[in-house]
Amino acid sequence: MKIPPFLKAGDKVGVVATAKKVHRANTLKGIELLKSWGLQVEIGPHVFDTHHQFAGEDVHRAADFQQMLDREDIRAIFMVRGGYGTTRIIDDIDFGDFLKTPKWILGFSDITAIHTHLFRLGIASIHAPMPSFFYALNQGPLDWLCAMTFGKKQELVVDGTSLNRQGLASALLVGGNLSIICHTIGTSSEISTNGNILFIEDVGEQLYHLDRMMVQLKRCGFLNDLAGMIVGQFTDMRDDDPFGMTANEIIYDHIREFSFPVAFNFPIGHTNDNHALPIGVVSKFNVSESRATLELF
Repeated sequence: MKIPPFLKAGDKVGVVATAKKVHRANTLKGIELLKSWGLQVEIGPHVFDTHHQFAGEDVHRAADFQQMLDREDIRAIFMVRGGYGTTRIIDDIDFGDFLKTPKWILGFSDITAIHTHLFRLGIASIHAPMPSFFYALNQGPLDWLCAMTFGKKQELVVDGTSLNRQGLASALLVGGNLSIICHTIGTSSEISTNGNILFIEDVGEQLYHLDRMMVQLKRCGFLNDLAGMIVGQFTDMRDDDPFGMTANEIIYDHIREFSFPVAFNFPIGHTNDNHALPIGVVSKFNVSESRATLELF
């Protein structure tokens, strides 16, 4: 895997919207925070466009992303928000120039499609909170994100749970939003899990949908050869026709037959405690009886 150069003060970064339309005021607040880190920020021409629920028409969202990918002076690209829409345009993107001079691409949720695509291309990226929602985050995840983009070594420590399974793994991190991971199966953006540490999160799904997605991962063989699994936050889950298990219990039910280490309740996902994780980077994962640790870089 190629790891792009980390940022330094004075670097120019781009901000683009590949999915849902954005809130201008909140986005501008997020951009001001990036500037406070010593970064120069360039906003894609169509970031504040609207077309139905999207941040502009497909062709314009793709053009903004393509431009930032191709420009050598742009050292990283911050996706402004998720929602839905990235998979509508990803097959229109030419990653040729980007592969010659990779840069960090940051985002999560719907942006998982880009992360899985880049992983297939052999380029590391960062599953991270996005500028439109910086205002809603705790200070800790913001400081964590800043440190990560500037290449500082970090360790995430989480209290143990009764569902955790002890063990140690050192492998590439892969993953993101579970719905998008399932959505990309069978495409050129399909995730690769063999020998890797998989992390998952999601929001607003029916519990039976979660069960169905876990069934799909198992049937596709994506759980067979994992080095480990990190379960993030499954927020605002719905249960209109009671399923009989919690989200974490559903996940555990599908992985109980395997032996890889597992840790639940990591601060990753659609919460105000969303910590960034590098995808495609070797990380050390250690689950003991009392806690789970993830050592990055």
